[in-house]
Amino acid sequence: MERKRIAIVGVGLIGGSLALQLNEKGLASKLIGVDINEEHRKKALELELVDEVMNLDEAIKNSDVIVLAIPVDSVVKILPAILDKIDKQIVIDLGSTKAELISIANKHPKRGRLVATHPMWGTEYSGPQAAVHDAFENKAVIICNANESDEDALEWTKNMYKRIGMHLLEMEAVAHDLHVAYVSHISHITSFALANTVLEKEKEENAIFELASAGFESTVRLAKSNPSMWVPIFMQNRENVLDVLNEHISQLRKFKSCLEKENYEYLQELIENANKIRRIIK
Repeated sequence: MERKRIAIVGVGLIGGSLALQLNEKGLASKLIGVDINEEHRKKALELELVDEVMNLDEAIKNSDVIVLAIPVDSVVKILPAILDKIDKQIVIDLGSTKAELISIANKHPKRGRLVATHPMWGTEYSGPQAAVHDAFENKAVIICNANESDEDALEWTKNMYKRIGMHLLEMEAVAHDLHVAYVSHISHITSFALANTVLEKEKEENAIFELASAGFESTVRLAKSNPSMWVPIFMQNRENVLDVLNEHISQLRKFKSCLEKENYEYLQELIENANKIRRIIK
């Protein structure tokens, strides 16, 4: 597989972790970091995530592949300008929502140079210092509207993901946004809401965090996630998130009603039904 000059736009958790993998697998002849945050640029160089930092225009001129690892609202803002400036470079997006992005890309004559992808991995941490070795090994990556990307761009992107240990799924953007609302976005909202609930109660009961168990820690882990990343995701996927949120609220009301009416037989049924998730998550 041909080594390429790769620009990583956004050298935080995802971009930094990808940079590590690209370097370790020998896929990059040069890694260029682009970030609006000066501290992130310095840290990315210090940690040797990238070989050099440049502004976006310089990076476009000096790269073969441009990876967009920035919040989804920023991606839709800068994508048309990037497509305007590229020649045959491959542009790879890593965002968590796709329908709006692809709608915008489809209006551009260089739409085929974009490969819209979503690596299904992340942690609650952010910044270059959060980058993780082997982060993407044995994880899934979704490639959206693959038939709309140029064959050479799609082929290189697929091979890149395979080389860093990911298995590939293809999906239409609208279906992708619906599915991730159920498997990812609602998990984050639930975690944010639970953290706020406990923080509110903590005003009355200081011992609550001393008593926190591993179960509590794993449930609210996602509440540490960066709001500058998640607010744009919820904005772009608003309709799907509202749909799943309404269902989640309905389920919570069932548990509430069981306790209010002392209907413990139905409570047992609700929990037994929830246990069926074992068939999906071992």
